[in-house]
Amino acid sequence: MASLVHRLLTPAVRPAMDNNPVAKDMAASQQGHHATQLMDLPPELHLLISEHLIYPDALSLRHVNRYFYGLVDTGIELKIDWLVERRRLHLECPNNTRCDLGSDLRFCRGSVRLLMERRREHIECESRPGLGCLIYGTSVCPQRRKIGSRVKRWMRMRLTFEMWWVLLALVPVVLCWGWKAGVVGW
Repeated sequence: MASLVHRLLTPAVRPAMDNNPVAKDMAASQQGHHATQLMDLPPELHLLISEHLIYPDALSLRHVNRYFYGLVDTGIELKIDWLVERRRLHLECPNNTRCDLGSDLRFCRGSVRLLMERRREHIECESRPGLGCLIYGTSVCPQRRKIGSRVKRWMRMRLTFEMWWVLLALVPVVLCWGWKAGVVGW
């Protein structure tokens, strides 16, 4: 969907200006025009664009200004479609039992904000190999992070109580491996 909005907002490529009189007339008529912006489009196109957005994108567009707040629908059907699509792709879903589908404010309070942040940073694109970019719909994510940034993110991660037990259980395994390899001696 982002590519559709991008195509609507970017001006068309001008034809070559060699000795073509039609191209010269088109270029002369386009010089007085400014680039088309989203608000310059007719309301029918606004409505069509908003109907093709998934819930997080529709919610973001809805909070741009009062016009879009009244135009964009973020109703129950859109929320359910978004949750079903996330389940179909085996992505993390809000699992709060207090999700209120009736209002955007109470819809899975902290979970949606976190999932939208992960989506903006293309973290979900890395969740499974071969998934591709979920934002642009391509087979490879152009924002794929390098190994160094993954290590930095892992080092910033807070270790929960259970992770400390896993790390503690790995210490004897590593020591036994080192003893068997002859690296560590008693």
